[in-house]
Amino acid sequence: MTVIALPRKRVLADAIPGGLVRDAVLVLGGAAFVGLLAQFSIPLSFTPVPLTLGTFAVLLTGAALGPVRGLLSIGIYMVAGMAGLPWFAGQSSGWGFPSFGYIIGFVLAGALVGWLASRGGDRTPLRTVGTMVLGNLVIYAVGVPYLMGATGMDLATALEKGVVPFLIGDGIKIAIAAGLLPGAWKVVRRVEAR
Repeated sequence: MTVIALPRKRVLADAIPGGLVRDAVLVLGGAAFVGLLAQFSIPLSFTPVPLTLGTFAVLLTGAALGPVRGLLSIGIYMVAGMAGLPWFAGQSSGWGFPSFGYIIGFVLAGALVGWLASRGGDRTPLRTVGTMVLGNLVIYAVGVPYLMGATGMDLATALEKGVVPFLIGDGIKIAIAAGLLPGAWKVVRRVEAR
């Protein structure tokens, strides 16, 4: 009888030894990482959505931690911010602001990017670009309708104010991730080959 071994579904976090304690530290660390990078924020006068590094942090966290840890990590980030921890963009917290839909999208994107990464979606630059684009689309798919509901904008205006100003920055963040994640996997493979 021939047994076919299926490849293990791994993400970068799985290269770190440990079990439950490691996972807890990674989940909390991922939430803190997103909260820290969200502070790199530039308010834009023509839109209620600030320019931040939060999206970049969410996508990296999801890819590095995988679907479950990514979901938990970004979920903790969201819930703690809703509870009053001032680590949303501009040291804000709560949930009643027009860009909160993007934060809800962060949670879903972190899980999706983690799931794709566990299936090899972060091993090459091209796959990483695809993974990150899909993660960004999820964030926009939740953020734009929320922005419309919170402000009364129509779809065209919400796209103009909630997507278009961020496309170049998102492209740059995706390009950086396309170098970082496959590079990290090369280091992991070298270390594990020793």
